[in-house]
Amino acid sequence: MSDSHLHLHGSHSGHGHYGRGHGAHTGGSKPGLVWRAGLALLCVVIAALVASAVQVHEGEAAVITRFGDPVRVVLDPGLAWRLPAPIETAVPVDLRLHTTSSGLQDVGTRDGLRILVQAYVAWRVPGETSDVRRFVRAVRNEPDEAARQIRSLVGSALQTITSGFDLAELVNTDPSKIKLRSFEDELRRQVDAQLYATYGVHAVQVGIERLTLPASTLAATVERMRAERETVAAERTAEGKREAAQIRSDADRDARIVIADAGAKAAEIEAQSRRDAAAIYGKSYADNPQLYTMLRSLDTLAGVVNGNTSLILRTDAAPFRALVQGPAGLNVMNAVPRDSVPCARTRCTP
Repeated sequence: MSDSHLHLHGSHSGHGHYGRGHGAHTGGSKPGLVWRAGLALLCVVIAALVASAVQVHEGEAAVITRFGDPVRVVLDPGLAWRLPAPIETAVPVDLRLHTTSSGLQDVGTRDGLRILVQAYVAWRVPGETSDVRRFVRAVRNEPDEAARQIRSLVGSALQTITSGFDLAELVNTDPSKIKLRSFEDELRRQVDAQLYATYGVHAVQVGIERLTLPASTLAATVERMRAERETVAAERTAEGKREAAQIRSDADRDARIVIADAGAKAAEIEAQSRRDAAAIYGKSYADNPQLYTMLRSLDTLAGVVNGNTSLILRTDAAPFRALVQGPAGLNVMNAVPRDSVPCARTRCTP
C-alpha cells in the first residue's frame, strides 16, 4: 500500500511539474507573436504610405486619375497624396518649354511665287488646372503626339499667312522693305490661338528657321533683282548726268559772271590809269613842253621798235627828229652833222 501510494504521488507530482513547464512555454511565446504582428502591420502601413505618396518636381504637374478619369491636378512642387493603385494613379505632365520644327513647307506668296519655309515653335503647357487637364485629354500626355499635331497646325498656318505677303517682303536686299517680323508675329498669333483652343497649349515664340526658293522661283527672283538693279543704275546714272549738267551750267554762269566782273574792273582800272596818265602828261607838258615832246617820242619809239625791228626812215622825220636834233633849244644840229647821226639798230638814209 505504501509503495503504491508513493508511486501515485510521484506520478501526480511529475505531471504537475510538466504542466507548469508547458504553461511557462506557452506564455513566453505570446509576446513574440505580438511583436511580429506589429512589425508586419507597420510594413503594411509604410507600403501603403509609399504607394500613396506622389512626388511633384519643379517644372511639372501631376494629374491624379481615378480608374483612368482625371480627378485633380497638383501644380505645387513637393509631396502630394493619392489613394493606392490601382484606385488612383499619378500622371506627370511636363510644364517646361518645348520646341518643334515644321520642316520645309512649299507655300505660295501673294504675287504667285512658290517658296520653301521652315518655322519653329516654342510651346509649353500653361500651369493652370484646366489647361493641364485639356492637354492630357487631347494628347494623352504624349509630347511627341503634341509635337506632331503642332507641326500640322503650323504647316496649315504657313499656307494661310504666306498668301498675304509678296516675295519681296520676305526676301529683299533692302532691309527697310522686309516684313519678316510682321510675318512671324501674325503666324504666332494664329498658331497660338489654334493650339490653345484645341490642346490647351500656348505658343510662346514662333519664328522662321529657314527660307529658301525652288529653282524656278530662284531664277525669277534673280531676274527681278537684276531688273531692279538695272533700273536703279539707270536712275542713278541719269541723276548723275543731270547733276553734272547742272554743275557745268552753274560753273559756266559763275565763270561768265567772274569774267564780266573782272572785265568791268579792268576797264575801270584802265580808264582810271588813263585819266591818271593824262593828268601826268598834262602836268609834264605844262611844266616843259619840249621835254614832254621828246619823252612822248621816245615812248612811241619804245612801243614800235624792238630787237628784231629794222626801220629805214629819215633821221629828220618824227619821232627820230629827237635823236638828231635833241631837245629844242640845245642846237644839236650845229654840233653834230646831220648825215653823221645814226639810229640805234636802224639803217637811216638822209
